[in-house]
Amino acid sequence: MNQVSGESWPAAREQRASRTGRAPGRFLVELIKPSHYDDDGYVIQWWRGWIPSNSLSCLYGLAIDSKARRVLGDDVEIEVAAYDETNQVVPLRRIVRRFRRNRFSGVVCLVGVQSNQFPRAMDIARVLRRDRIPVVMGGFHVSGCVAMLPALAPELKEAQDLGVTLFAGEAEGRFDEILQAAYQGTLAPFYNFIGHLPALNDQPTPHLPAKLIRHNLGNISAFDGGRGCPFSCSFCTIINVQGRKSRYRSADDVERLIRANHGSGVTTYFITDDNFARNRNWEAILDRIIELRERHHFRIHLTIQVDTLCHKIPRFVEKAARAGCKRVFIGLENINPTSLKGASKGQNRITEYRAMLQAWRKVGVLTYAGYILGFPSDTPETIARDIAIIQRELPIDLLEFFMLTPLPGSKDHLDLHLRGGKLDEDLNRYDLEHVTTDHPQMARAEWQAAYDRAWSLYYSPEHNETLIKRAIGSGINPARLTSMIFTFYASHEFEKVHPLQSGVFRRKRRKDRRSGLPLEPRLAFHARRAREMFATYVPAIRFLWRLTRLRHRLLKDPALRTYRDLAITPLENELAETLGLYEATEAARQVATQARLRAAAART
Repeated sequence: MNQVSGESWPAAREQRASRTGRAPGRFLVELIKPSHYDDDGYVIQWWRGWIPSNSLSCLYGLAIDSKARRVLGDDVEIEVAAYDETNQVVPLRRIVRRFRRNRFSGVVCLVGVQSNQFPRAMDIARVLRRDRIPVVMGGFHVSGCVAMLPALAPELKEAQDLGVTLFAGEAEGRFDEILQAAYQGTLAPFYNFIGHLPALNDQPTPHLPAKLIRHNLGNISAFDGGRGCPFSCSFCTIINVQGRKSRYRSADDVERLIRANHGSGVTTYFITDDNFARNRNWEAILDRIIELRERHHFRIHLTIQVDTLCHKIPRFVEKAARAGCKRVFIGLENINPTSLKGASKGQNRITEYRAMLQAWRKVGVLTYAGYILGFPSDTPETIARDIAIIQRELPIDLLEFFMLTPLPGSKDHLDLHLRGGKLDEDLNRYDLEHVTTDHPQMARAEWQAAYDRAWSLYYSPEHNETLIKRAIGSGINPARLTSMIFTFYASHEFEKVHPLQSGVFRRKRRKDRRSGLPLEPRLAFHARRAREMFATYVPAIRFLWRLTRLRHRLLKDPALRTYRDLAITPLENELAETLGLYEATEAARQVATQARLRAAAART
């Protein structure tokens, strides 16, 4: 990979130093996880963030490991800095000055760039490339496009024309080579490691510096126990970037990671596996975390992602709870079997939804469910109907809605691309909350309105009260649930962003605006920002106050300690019941009938 022919690495380094006038000494590695722009073109950024970046954590761990091993030689000190733009200002001017003072010896890595973050990443790259600072860009957009499209996407060609090096694939086992090429001044325009997926065991420990963790609320960090997914959902990019064959970290790896983070005060972890239940090492990992909690008294809380059949795995739910799992994210996606089948989501069986959700409730774990709007059979009326069924019959605590989006790197995107379908050209809108293509039954404005309305339908005052009653009746902390109801609903309703992009107190900087948009006059900007803050935080605080009053009122009712309703009550024979879940569509009726026949055959 761009090796200097016929020369040893030290000799090449000395020749390079002589050629550029730089003496070996310091090499800067700046890792930047970019955010993306809101509809007005301002960077979405928070005083404190909710969700840390696993990509940044992995790259920082790799960079620190390369530094410790002195991969550029004993006489070169690697200095590593990391920035997550979602919760901190990236000091671009200071970075440029540092590179100038260091004779431009270093590299900036734009880490984990998703499709909606690509425009912001390019704006950052333009600032850096004006001074010819080496820039490498990787992440799901680059990797997804390279994995699926027959030719290099125009925006990736634009990045190359700017002098940005593109990196497709995973950096484990390759990061040393990138640093060495950057140090030699021989970075190639493109590194393609798609299809060459590294093993994860014994890799450098993903972690973030303590000062970066403090920018997240609750001392939270993230790690992946594994990568890849065996399923074939058409809207998913994971399977085409990280592969269908799962790879895993060992229990020793995870223990080392937790111990490394313990000194930084980290107590909460988001395990970013797309489906931790299909990680073959799940039991060994959970057993090790249980040991750390119960024998060594580590304070550990987990959030994990699982599929809808995870409760069928013996001991999985119980061990997850013992390991400190407090919240679980479930890709429910839809309750219409036709929609699930069309998206190649056949592993989701609506006849298992209730049992799965009740299993998590039984061990006191809050359930988050992702729900996709915009499948071909969806209309505003069917969406409202299905939300009502979910409210009445499924014991979901928190429901978060996503727009069906043909993300670059997914089969849906490839199919539309090949047949010339209409795709929004603005990548900034590929954030799962904007319409980016046409729908067979809804106009774009109608589809967007149905998405916006869904949040108010689910988080209605009546259903919020029901959710808190269920928490009290199930022994789940109602204060924790109330805070999450506020976060999910307020993010969409008042901050106008998806909860996964949200945080605490929005920061908006006048000069951090998308290229091509005018810089607002200082007075006009601050006046408008003051009005925005008033219109956002006054109703948000009022909503939180009402929720808190409701919780206090319900807690005073002793009868609610035994509260039960249809959703949280296991039925003696689920399939014998006439539930809307099984009757709403012809496909649902067929699935329920088939399940009844299988159950009858099993009894005989």
